[in-house]
Amino acid sequence: MEQQLHEQLDALNLRYLRDNWDDLVRDATRTKPSYHRFLADILATECHARQEHLRLARLKRARIPEPLAMETFPFALQPKLDKRKILDLYDSRRFISEAQVMLFIGPTGCGKTGLATAFLIHAINNNLRARFIDFKDLTARLYQSIADHTERALIKHFAAWDCLLIDELGYAPLEKRQAGLLFDLLRHRHNKHCTIITTQLGLSEWPALLGDEHLSAAIIDRITENCTVFNMAKCVSIRRKNITHLTQGADSP
Repeated sequence: MEQQLHEQLDALNLRYLRDNWDDLVRDATRTKPSYHRFLADILATECHARQEHLRLARLKRARIPEPLAMETFPFALQPKLDKRKILDLYDSRRFISEAQVMLFIGPTGCGKTGLATAFLIHAINNNLRARFIDFKDLTARLYQSIADHTERALIKHFAAWDCLLIDELGYAPLEKRQAGLLFDLLRHRHNKHCTIITTQLGLSEWPALLGDEHLSAAIIDRITENCTVFNMAKCVSIRRKNITHLTQGADSP
C-alpha cells in the first residue's frame, strides 16, 4: 500500500482497511465486483471489524474470570433445569429489556456462576456495558469506601453498569454500614438495569448475612419485585474430579 493511502486510512481510523487493504484489492481484482459492491463490501467489513473490536473491549472491561457461552453449558448433566425456559429468557433478552434481577441459588459446583456468566456475556454481545464482581471483592470495596468517604462515587460506579453480576453472595456476614450500601446499590439499579446474583443462600438465610431483619426484608422485597429465580438447590456438582492418592492402602472417598 502506498504511504499516502495508509496515512489517509489511519486518519479516518479505518484500521481494518488499513491493515488488510492489499488483500481486499487482490480479492476484488480476482472477483471483479461492481464499484458499488466493492465499496459496500469494504465498508461492511470495516464496520464488522470495529463492532468486534468494541465487543472484545467490553468483554475485557467486564473482568469475567472464566468467560462461558450458553452453548457450552452442560444441560444434560443438570436435568432438573428447564432448558427451554432458560433459553427462551436468554434468546428473548427480556432480562435486559425488563431490567430484571436474576437470582441463581444453588450449592457449590452446580454451574450457577457459569450459567449466570453466559447471560452476562449475552448482554455484552448485545452492545451493553457489563461487569462481573465477586461478592467478597464488592464488600471489601464497600468497606474501603466507608473508610475514605467515597461511598457515593462507588455506588454511582456500580449502579451505572447496564448488567452487573454479583457472584457468590454470602460466606461472611456484613457489617451494618456495608449492608446499607449494598441496599443503596440495589436500590439505584432497581428497574433500571439488569442485576444478576449467584448465591448458596436461600432467601430465608439472608437476614443472618445482612445482620438486620428489616434491611434484609427491604432488599428481598425490592429484588423480588421483578425477578427470575433459578432454583438450583437440587442440582448436583458438575465439577470434574481428578484425585490422586499417594498413601498406600488409601480408600477412595
